[in-house]
Amino acid sequence: MFYKEFDTGQIFADNGVSNNISPDKYCNMRKTLFLTFLFSLLLIESYAQNVNGCGYIIPPRSLSSKFATVYEAKDIVLRMLNNIQWQENFNLREQNGIRNAYATISGGKRFIVYDNNFLEDIDEYSRTKFASISIMAHEMGHHYYNHVVSQRGSNIPSEIEADAFSGYMMQKLGATLQQSQAAMNAIGTPRASSTHPAKNDRLVAITRGWNSALANAGAGTANSGSTSGAGNGRPAPTTSKVPTTPENDPSWIALYIQSNKDETVQLSDDGRTFQPAIIKVGQPFVFKFEIYQYGFLRLPYYNGVRTYKLLHGKDYSILFNRRTRNLTVVEITD
Repeated sequence: MFYKEFDTGQIFADNGVSNNISPDKYCNMRKTLFLTFLFSLLLIESYAQNVNGCGYIIPPRSLSSKFATVYEAKDIVLRMLNNIQWQENFNLREQNGIRNAYATISGGKRFIVYDNNFLEDIDEYSRTKFASISIMAHEMGHHYYNHVVSQRGSNIPSEIEADAFSGYMMQKLGATLQQSQAAMNAIGTPRASSTHPAKNDRLVAITRGWNSALANAGAGTANSGSTSGAGNGRPAPTTSKVPTTPENDPSWIALYIQSNKDETVQLSDDGRTFQPAIIKVGQPFVFKFEIYQYGFLRLPYYNGVRTYKLLHGKDYSILFNRRTRNLTVVEITD
């Protein structure tokens, strides 16, 4: 708006002072330009201060999370390990307040240290639960390729390799390419540093890993898209040859209903987005949640709805109370 107010071709005479603007106004203009310049410097400084040690722009804190549960890293990590048939060689450590997640070795033991609130904020900022999962997959990649063994700190080649691993894992977990890139699109830094690549290069690496998993779907082995071959001597991730079914995987959930008519219920992976499912009388509805080893069931209630948490590896029955005319759910035990 400031520059539209003045025609610079008519403002200044040979002496550098406007023929049409008084000296006082000219001084005010110079003060305004100086303040604008100073404000720009403050923005640049603020930008630098809000980038953490892993090259991520720290997302704003969410005042009211739209997600129903806290981040449960262990469930996610176990699912990723099962997807590549890799024995876990690290421990998880929650450390809120660090506004980061990173792979490290401490006391001779491997760790992935993460800030639960930081991961929740990334999900809220990116509008997808896959955002925090991709961050954890990236840190897993550092352990998988033994990047932390040298203890020389981060470097661009290892970060690119971990990004490709993240893209590979996200595709194996059923995420779209857009979901796999959501965190990097939201909090990746546009410029490279001495230790971390620029956002565009990291997005390319994630895409390469994701496409590699897609191309090798159903094969006995798969390359994660690493640019360094086996990755410091580690084998490429492998995929399972046996598809998971209710017959060979006891973690599937069977949901029954004790009623005189079929009921439509609502199911959700993350407690935020629900989808309808029809539970037929006398027939189990067998399913698995896609993201975690648990999910959510929403039933109508007299004053609205009630939401229940369902765990993989358990079966449940929906009961109809003829007196209150409400539905409830109970676990089926031996």
